[in-house]
Amino acid sequence: MIRRGTEIALSKVENFKGGTGALLSREILMPDEMGGHGRKFGFTTLEPGASIGTHAHEGDSETYYILKGSARYNDNGTWVDVKEGDMMHCRDGESHGIENSDDGPLQFIALILYSERKER
Repeated sequence: MIRRGTEIALSKVENFKGGTGALLSREILMPDEMGGHGRKFGFTTLEPGASIGTHAHEGDSETYYILKGSARYNDNGTWVDVKEGDMMHCRDGESHGIENSDDGPLQFIALILYSERKER
């Protein structure tokens, strides 16, 4: 399968998970293309000052890999400065959030995998 960049729709969500500003997302794979293993594989952008509110994961885990920019990451209640090239992983039962702390866009890959495979 090949999906051209022009075929990947851009979605915009305001105040995602109680955060501030807008989250821009491009779904690299749709959930039904992940073989029951996960529900998100996407490219995410947060503009300066925008954030994803702190939230818990139950039944799945989420990994962020920062491609561009720097941020403050909430790792189970502890805020940590992160930057391009850093990876953050939120395990099943843990919580996290992220806030763009840079003066340019924060761009990262987000991957959500189920703890147990779901039937398609």
